[in-house]
Amino acid sequence: MNQNIVGHRVKTARLKNNPILTQEDLVARLQAEGLEYMDQSKISKIEGGNRTVYDYEVIIIAKCLKVSVTWLLGIET
Repeated sequence: MNQNIVGHRVKTARLKNNPILTQEDLVARLQAEGLEYMDQSKISKIEGGNRTVYDYEVIIIAKCLKVSVTWLLGIET
């Protein structure tokens, strides 16, 4: 069951980054922004749609990926 709507876009933004961000790279950025509990397995679950993503996490993920929250949520294309 898909528990989030941002997972696919997290992966898309991560892979479109130049240079490409690994999941571990994203984890390092997220931890630096205060999500110390985030690890590679959680990113994998987010990208697969198998982990709930909280509103405050969406904001920090968007910042770390340098995308807008509205893009991450699928509101803007």
